[in-house]
Amino acid sequence: MQWLVERLRRDLESADPARKHASTRPIDPKLGLEFLESMLLARHLDRAAHELRASGHGHYTICGAGHESNVVLGRLTTPNDPSLIHYRSAALMIERARQVPEVDAVRDIALSLVASRDEPASGGRHKVFGNKKLGIIPQTSTIASHLPRAVGLGFALERRAQLGLTPKTRAIALASFGDASINHSTALGALNAAGWATHQSLPMPVLFVCEDNGLGISVRSPAGWVKERIRTLPQIRPFFARGSDVSDTYHVAAEAVEYCRATRRPAILHIECVRLLGHAGSDVDTTYRTKSELDQAFELDPVYCHAFALLAQGHATREQVLALDARASERVDALRERVKLSPRLESREAVMAPLTAPLAAHLREAEARPAEARPAERTTQASTEKLTLAQGINRALAEILERRPQALLFGEDVAKKGGVYGISKGLLDRFGPLRVFNTLLDEQTIVGLALGSATLGLLPVAEIQYLAYVHNAEDQLRGEAATFRFFSNGDYENPMLVRVAGLAYQKGFGGHFHNDNSLGVLRDIPGLVVAVPARADDALALLRAGAELAVEAGRVVVLVEPIALYHRRDLLTGDAAWLATDAGEVATLGRGRLYHEEARDLVIVTYGNGVAFSLAAARVLADQHRIFARVLDLRWICPLPATDILAHARATGRVLVVDECRQSGNPSEAIAALLLDGGRALAFRRVTGADSFIPLGEAADRVLLNEQEIVEAALSLMSGAESPGA
Repeated sequence: MQWLVERLRRDLESADPARKHASTRPIDPKLGLEFLESMLLARHLDRAAHELRASGHGHYTICGAGHESNVVLGRLTTPNDPSLIHYRSAALMIERARQVPEVDAVRDIALSLVASRDEPASGGRHKVFGNKKLGIIPQTSTIASHLPRAVGLGFALERRAQLGLTPKTRAIALASFGDASINHSTALGALNAAGWATHQSLPMPVLFVCEDNGLGISVRSPAGWVKERIRTLPQIRPFFARGSDVSDTYHVAAEAVEYCRATRRPAILHIECVRLLGHAGSDVDTTYRTKSELDQAFELDPVYCHAFALLAQGHATREQVLALDARASERVDALRERVKLSPRLESREAVMAPLTAPLAAHLREAEARPAEARPAERTTQASTEKLTLAQGINRALAEILERRPQALLFGEDVAKKGGVYGISKGLLDRFGPLRVFNTLLDEQTIVGLALGSATLGLLPVAEIQYLAYVHNAEDQLRGEAATFRFFSNGDYENPMLVRVAGLAYQKGFGGHFHNDNSLGVLRDIPGLVVAVPARADDALALLRAGAELAVEAGRVVVLVEPIALYHRRDLLTGDAAWLATDAGEVATLGRGRLYHEEARDLVIVTYGNGVAFSLAAARVLADQHRIFARVLDLRWICPLPATDILAHARATGRVLVVDECRQSGNPSEAIAALLLDGGRALAFRRVTGADSFIPLGEAADRVLLNEQEIVEAALSLMSGAESPGA
C-alpha cells in the first residue's frame, strides 16, 4: 500500500502535468482541492489499515483505493438524505463531514480500523461507515442486503409527509453497492420494487449507486454486463460516469441527485471505478490479475488523475498538492498511533449491550410506572364480546392503527381482501390506503419496506403470508433488522411488528408451503422477539405488548399466528370454549399463561396449536386417569418464559413439553437445556412433530403430533417408563 502513495508523490515531483488532460467539464478550483484533500485522507487511511493489521492492531483492510470518486456524493447529498453506503466509501464520508464540523470522520474511521470501543458508529463491533449526525446509517452489507431498506427509506420519506407527520421534503435516500452485488437476488428484488412502485406513480426518491470496479473478489464481471443490466431496469433512470475523472463524476452525479429530488423517482448512478489492491488483507490479487491489467488500473487511479487534472487546469501547483498529501499523511499517521492505545470491548456484557440494555430498561420502567401513566394500549377497556383468534388479531390491529398515527399495515393481499384469511378485513375502509395497503409479492421487499419505514420513525406492521415464506426474507430479519442496534451502538432502531401466518394442522391443505412447522430460523436470531398467540385474548395482549416493545424499546417483534386456530370456536365439540373476551391485558415479555394452576401432578409446557391439544389431553388425563396436569402456554418463544418454566417444573417435579414443531431446532430443545442447566432432578418427556416436511392430505397426520400422543407421554412420565419421544 505504501508504494501506491509513493508513486503519486514521485510522479507529482517529476512528471509533466500537461500530459494529463484536463477534464472537459471542469469544476470550481476550491471544490476540486477540497475533493482532493478528502480523497488523500481516504487513501492514507487505507494505508494505515494495512499497517495496523501488519502490526497486529488492526482487523479490517477492505479499502476504497480506486473508488475515491464517490467523494462527490459526500458534497452533493446532505445529512438530511439518509444514506446507506458501500464499504469502499471513506472519501464520501470524509467529504460529507465537511457539512458537520463537530464530526471528525477521519478520526472515527481510524478508530474503526482497530475495533475501538470509542468508535461512535458501532462502538467497536464492526468496521462500518456511519454517523447519525451525518445522516449515514451504519450497515455491514457485502451483498447489497441494505437495498430493500433503501427502498423503504425512499417510501417513508414521502409517506411521512403524506400522513402529515413531517413537512414535505426534497430529501432523497442514497444507497451504494459494488458491481458484483447487482447480480444478487436481494439487489435485483430491491431494484425491481423501486421500479414497481414508480410504474404505479408512487414516489420513490432513491439514488442507487453502483461502484463498478469489474471484480467480485477474484470473479470478473463480464465486460459490459453491469452497464447493460442497469440500462434495462424498468422505471429507473440510469446515469453513467467515469470514476477516473472526478469532475465528470461530479457533474453526472449532480444531474442524478437533482433528478431524484425534483421528480421523486429512482435513479441509478453507474460509476466506472478501478480496484487498486486486493479485495482485503488476505487476498493477493496478483494471482488472478496480470501486470498489464494492474498497470492500466493505476493509470485510472482517481486520486492520481484528479491531482494531475488540477495541475493541468492551473487550479493547483505541485507544491500545493504535495502539501495536501503531506498534511493528510501526517494527520493519519498521528491517528494511527493514537488508536493503537484506544480501549476495546472487554466483556460479554459490553459487546451485547445494544441488544440487552434497552430491553432491560423497558421492563424496569414498565414495572415501575403507575397504571395511569401507562401508554394508550394499557388503558384499553375490557370487552365481553367473545372473539375468535382472527377477530382478536383484527381488533388489536385496529387499536394499534387508531392509537398510533405513525402505524402502517401492509403486505400482500392485506388491503381490500383483508388477507388470505380475512384477518385485516375492514381496516382499509377504516384507516385508508395511506396506512393499509398491498405490496408486491416479495418477502424481502416487504421486510425492507418495514426497515426503512422504521428507521424514519414510522411503526410498520408487516405481514408475511406464510411461515415458509419467511425464509425468503431471512437475511433481512437477521442481517439487517436484528443487527441494526448492534452495529449502530444503539443509535438506530427498527421499531416494527412482523405478522406471520404459520404452523400446521390445516388438514393437509397446501402441503409444506402452507403448513411449515419450524421456528428454528427465528429462534436463531439474537435480539429478535417472537410470540405465538393461541386465542383471541392472547393475540390482543401480545400485539399490544409488541407495539409497546417496538416503540418504547426499538424491538423487532415477530408474531407467528397459528392458521389452524384463526377461526376455531370450540375446545371440545360444541362448547365454544376457544372463544375469548378482551380483558384489556398487555402481555409481559417473557411470561407465560397458566391453565389449571391447582393441578400438582405435572406441567405441560406448550404453545400455539399445542395449547388446544394439551388442554384437551389434560381433560382426558383427569377424567380417565385421575392425573391432574397444569398447562403452561409459553406465549413467548424468544425470549422463553424461563422463570415460569422453572417454577412450574419445581412445583410439579414432572415436565412434559408439547412442541408442535419439528423435533430438531425448535423450542423443546431450548426448554430441555433450560431445565438441565437448572440442575434439579426432574422427570422429563417431550412430544414433537417429526423431522419432516408436511405432505398433502391425510399423510400430514403421520408427521404431526396429536392429542393421543400427549396422553400417552403423560402416562409414561407418571409411570417412570421410557418414552420414545424423550
